[in-house]
Amino acid sequence: MERRRTAGHLAALFTILIWGTTFISTKVLLVDFEPAEILFFRFVTGYAALLLVCPHQLKNVSRRQEATFALAGLCGICLYYLLENIALTYTLASNVGVIISVAPFFTAILSQLFMKSEGKLRASFFAGFAVAMAGVGLIGFHGSGLALKPMGDLLAVLAAFVWACYSMLTRKIGSFGYPVVPATRRTFFYGILFMLPACGKALCRSAGPERFADMTNLLNMLYLGLGASALCFVTWNLAVKTLGAVKASVYIYVVPVITVAASALVLKEPVTWASALGTALAVAGLFLSEYGGKGSTAGKG
Repeated sequence: MERRRTAGHLAALFTILIWGTTFISTKVLLVDFEPAEILFFRFVTGYAALLLVCPHQLKNVSRRQEATFALAGLCGICLYYLLENIALTYTLASNVGVIISVAPFFTAILSQLFMKSEGKLRASFFAGFAVAMAGVGLIGFHGSGLALKPMGDLLAVLAAFVWACYSMLTRKIGSFGYPVVPATRRTFFYGILFMLPACGKALCRSAGPERFADMTNLLNMLYLGLGASALCFVTWNLAVKTLGAVKASVYIYVVPVITVAASALVLKEPVTWASALGTALAVAGLFLSEYGGKGSTAGKG
């Protein structure tokens, strides 16, 4: 049991390390691609990879379970990434990475309302959230000299809430007992289906396949499709299934640390000494939420 939970923590950490850099790849691709196009190509690539790895179909899926897969695809694949990609057209990549970090708080609130199996939250979770948000604030609004951009920032907040909904649905899917890879692929299928109305117009007016001849575009799209989508959704769903939605979600506190560092290296967005303190607080908040206190009942799977 302990080894299984350790694997869950490692899966969550690995996923966040990759996801923390996806804002950068998306920002680079936005030069030649529309947000809806990036979303479509990314998850079609991911779906194809998962189908190649595990072509087996799920059997004996009930209507209620099918509806859960569909809602997960709508929230976690379609709405979340569409909101995130559009937000990146209005605000800095660092802003989006910072604001998405409120997702664990939304996840915790929803878990108390709808997922009693997640257990009662302890005070250390909220203390960790406060510490992490203080670090996030330093990283974002002081450490990196970011400016509030209402439209993009609001879209990022909505994306964080939608991701919390997806986390709840993923936890529910994990209770069905299906293998993670085909279950993830089924979620991808519904996500792609729901995004078609938004992506259809963008694909019709796209500049054409020659954009993929640019090695920068090709590598960034493959990174998003194979790494951040196909691989990381499997590892994230495994982490949620093992740890619970709340415990897995607190790893999102590390996203702004990774995003701001990558933004500085790739996009040349400025970083000051305050980012170091912000990073320390964000990581401290993660550990306080995860391991603070005794007799925790939050997120036990």
